Order: sequence, then structure tokens, then C-alpha cells
Amino acid sequence: MSDLSANSPPAIAAFQLTKVYGSGNTEVVAMKDVSLTVACGEVVALLGPSGAGKSTLLTAIGLINPPTSGRIVIGGTPVLEADRALVDLRAFRRQHLGFIFQKANLIPFLNAVENVQVALEINDVPPRAARQRAMELLDYLGVADRASNLPDALSGGQQQRVAVARALANQPSLILADEPTAALDSHRGRQVMELFRKVAHERGSAVMVVTHDHRSLDVFDRTYEMEDGQLRPSRENKERLGPRAK
Repeated sequence: MSDLSANSPPAIAAFQLTKVYGSGNTEVVAMKDVSLTVACGEVVALLGPSGAGKSTLLTAIGLINPPTSGRIVIGGTPVLEADRALVDLRAFRRQHLGFIFQKANLIPFLNAVENVQVALEINDVPPRAARQRAMELLDYLGVADRASNLPDALSGGQQQRVAVARALANQPSLILADEPTAALDSHRGRQVMELFRKVAHERGSAVMVVTHDHRSLDVFDRTYEMEDGQLRPSRENKERLGPRAK
């Protein structure tokens, strides 16, 4: 874990998050009383079977699909209480959160550097400064030599590296990744997972990854499992941390 976390508020502190869909006979509890704290500079894995509530938790923390009840504090700023937003969620997401999905979702008619640059320009960074930062990020992630390539000229692993660069563009305190290696082979998947550790430990962003891939769990500082909408430390986490596991 990064030393940057020592004097910083948690990147994410979530308290008793519950998500209910429908009502009456059609009510489905997708997530129940989930509490979680992730420090700056920490990389955390979220495991569990399909339908366990992993993506529900990720989209709740990401302020995309807010919970029915609970409280969320990001970087020391209270952002949501029960079902009431305490900030402009859309603006806060854009400025403080980064997202990476199973598919890189790059804009097909923009090259690699432009895909990163556009994320900065949306936040009013001048074009020249945006391009310079975009190139720095591509270089940091080892794909600067592919800056002028369109997405369809990049391998799957290279596309995900560009997606990570885009997620880092606005220096988010929290990066959320939903099955980011599902479309990659084991070697490229491992490389992407190691990138998350590099980003967390070197840049101080917290990274939370939903994954089914148990082969790269040694990359993570902590691992959790979800089942039936509830969260618990995973067996791997307990074995690694012993009495420190919570």
C-alpha cells in the first residue's frame, strides 16, 4: 500500500449500503448493509459469483446507480446520504472517479492519445496541456509508441492500457474496474492487474476491481467476496493478513 494513505482520508468510506429493486411481491434486495473502507494507494479485489451484487456495489460507490439507503464518503467529502445526493453527482464523478470496464470502450474514430485527451478537455483542461498529460500517461503505461493508432489497430491489452490512462486522466482518488480482464488471455490479464497495483502504489489512487480471475489475487492488498448481496473478507485475504484481516 502507498505511504500516501497515511495522512489522507480514505478514498472511499461506505456505510450500510442497501439496494432494493421493486416493491412488495417483486422486491429484490441486490445489496444489503454493505460497509467498506478503502485507503488511498490501496488496490482491492471484489470476488463472487454472478448475481452476488458485485456490480451493484461498484455502481453504487461510483455514483452511477445510487443505493436505496446508506452513506458514501469519497476522499473525505460526504457525497450521498440514504437516497439524497449531497453534491452534484455527475460533476463529482467526472472530477474524482475513474472507470474501467470489461471492454475498453475507446472512441473508435479517435486515436489512443485523443481518447485520453478528450477526458481532460471535458474537464476544461486546455487542449495543449491535455495532450501533454495524455502523452505522459500513455508513456507511464507503456503505450506511448501507439499514441497515433486508432483502437482497432491496438491489441486487447493495449486498449485496456489506454483505458487505464483515460481513467487516470483527471487524477481521480478512486478507480473502479468491472471485470477489466475478462476479454484478455491470462498473460495480458496479469499485466493489466499489475498495472492497477502500480497505479495505486505509485500514484496514490485507490483501485477497486471486480474480477472472477483468481490467478492474480496476489496483486491485491485485500480481497473481498460478495454473496447474496452481502460483503465479507475473502479466505485469501484472511490467509494473507491473518489476525489483521477484518
